[in-house]
Amino acid sequence: MILKLAGKVALITGGTSGIGAGTVRRFVADGAQVVFTGSNAAAAAALTAETGAHFIAHRVEDAAGWAPLLAEIAARHGRLDIAFANAGMETGDGSVESITVEAWEALLAVNLTGVMLTAKAAVAAMRANPGGATGSIIINSSMNAYRPMANYIAYSTTKAALIALGKSVALHCANAGTRIRCNTIHPGVVETEMIRGVIDRAPDPAAARAQFEGMAPLRRMAQVSEVAALVAFLASDEAAFVSGSEYGIDGASTAGMMGV
Repeated sequence: MILKLAGKVALITGGTSGIGAGTVRRFVADGAQVVFTGSNAAAAAALTAETGAHFIAHRVEDAAGWAPLLAEIAARHGRLDIAFANAGMETGDGSVESITVEAWEALLAVNLTGVMLTAKAAVAAMRANPGGATGSIIINSSMNAYRPMANYIAYSTTKAALIALGKSVALHCANAGTRIRCNTIHPGVVETEMIRGVIDRAPDPAAARAQFEGMAPLRRMAQVSEVAALVAFLASDEAAFVSGSEYGIDGASTAGMMGV
């Protein structure tokens, strides 16, 4: 097997569950040295035991915590090649009428400011890489950047804003003469542990699963491993000329009308 990320050092935010944890597993399998962050210590311990990846407790919106995090990565590995800005949340969201200002600000802090801080930290670390400024930043947006939800106004808004953020980072890094790339991914419904829990707790789990699977024209949910594979491609040298782009992985959900 070709280890496409061998010799690379990766940072994954929100890495203790879902797409983040799946990407930790994929990156390790592809040969990368992986550092992941989050706040669920028990889940982190289990993932560390499984993969050998290194966990640092940190919330992306904690601006002051970024400097010591980067210092630890530099001390351990001496470089940073990949940053997957994956951390995000939906808690407290609502419609334009129901959402509170406090919930709006909390969601923006994680989903938008936290991603900006991740990119800012990644660019700084990648500029210091031995051999020159090079690396790949991947931002986890959502298909809801294109198809907003009425009852998730903050989530939809932040995910749409990440498109502009990613393109701005990509342009800045290119104009600065670096080989640092930045792209966004836009998953549809992914069969994570959280989604499986929602299905299992539903009064009719079979109907709930059918509803989730029916949201995409391909008539199924994405698997975490499929999303992780896309992230791994964008992190690899095979994507060396890919920057400032948006990658949908939604089973044609945003391609157009499904018809009747």
